[in-house]
Amino acid sequence: MSIKLVAAAAVSLLALASPVLAQDRNLAAREIMTGSYATAEQKLLDQMRFDQRPELQLNLAAIYYATGRVDEARALYRDVLQKDDVLMTVTTDRVAGSHAIAQTGLRYLSQRQTIASR
Repeated sequence: MSIKLVAAAAVSLLALASPVLAQDRNLAAREIMTGSYATAEQKLLDQMRFDQRPELQLNLAAIYYATGRVDEARALYRDVLQKDDVLMTVTTDRVAGSHAIAQTGLRYLSQRQTIASR
């Protein structure tokens, strides 16, 4: 599965799998965008030992989806919905709430699962 596919499908839906951008290099956005999923995943997991910010979880969910771990992605999206909604930068000119991104992610995963089961 390609993260580009996810990002393309989600642009109109708040950029589902585009990594959340920030000045903080621990979000691994660059690695995700270049397909260095193992490196990005390790960075995020290391950071999440100390911090469970939605930005980290959403980026890890994008990696899980891109590497075929849909159930893990779904669990992270659900976990984000249990926390306070946080506004975050999705692209250089767009912000979105963590809940909107997580809900979009869950809808997208459900749609992909429905299509795959046909």
